[in-house]
Amino acid sequence: MRSNFDVSPEPHRLKPHAAESRATPVEAFTLQRDPVVRAPVIFASPHSGDIYPQEMRDLLCVPIADLQRTEDAFVDELYEQATEHGTILLSANYARGFVDLNRDARELDATMFHDGLPRTAGMPSARVKAGLGCLPRVGASGREIYAAPISKQDGVFRLVEVYDRYHQALQQQIDALKADWSDIFIIDCHSMPSRQPGRSSLPDIVLGDRFGSSCSPRLTSQVERCCRRAGLSVTRNAPYAGGYTTRRYGRPRRGVHVLQIEINRGLYMNEIEVEKSKGFDRTREHVSRLIEDIIDLALRENM
Repeated sequence: MRSNFDVSPEPHRLKPHAAESRATPVEAFTLQRDPVVRAPVIFASPHSGDIYPQEMRDLLCVPIADLQRTEDAFVDELYEQATEHGTILLSANYARGFVDLNRDARELDATMFHDGLPRTAGMPSARVKAGLGCLPRVGASGREIYAAPISKQDGVFRLVEVYDRYHQALQQQIDALKADWSDIFIIDCHSMPSRQPGRSSLPDIVLGDRFGSSCSPRLTSQVERCCRRAGLSVTRNAPYAGGYTTRRYGRPRRGVHVLQIEINRGLYMNEIEVEKSKGFDRTREHVSRLIEDIIDLALRENM
């Protein structure tokens, strides 16, 4: 059953609890699964959360809409029928602008904090320098999010209570499935803007398997065939080859297969208003068939 932390979104996708303070924090994730899992598949949606705690809002120097446009809005709803087929759906509750669950927790920008880093950081990556680390510094417009540096304590909360809890939950589900199945399949569920600077057009679907290193080629091919049968255009690993989730968990030789699927937002939503479009139901039907195909493959691979 869906946890009691999940409620229907209000306009602009802000849940009633979205402005609650850390005094009454919301759970980091929503986990949906039946007591008996009938297929070894996990659908994980790390960027569909839309909670912005009031402490964060008080520090913003950009409109909240600038952060909402970085969300993978409604992706959890596109995949929510997965549990009806006996699989697992794990989705983030907090927004990507609050903490990015598809980044390494060491991708931290020291300039964001006025009293020191909340955790040991690695060498600054290109993403961190661009303001797109685990704790983002810029929004969709590229503008600075915060009017002033945030506190170390704030960063600790985001990493420990949200980031760590999400990844602990994902690892627990992986371990539980591996106890009963030789091969398990994780679909890292994302969406992408319909337009990108420097590109004349983007496909409907981008499949990221880290150039074949994060999953069996049979999974990538099965998903590509399903999408093409639906009349969708598909590319592999360009412009998205897979992020932190595919890199951290993808171990096909050990029976853990991770594929990132990016869905073009122009198919199902108004990107400016962050609202569902007329294409949402049709896209959801495509995703439903995709879920069935992935389940069929997972069961065949475990025969």
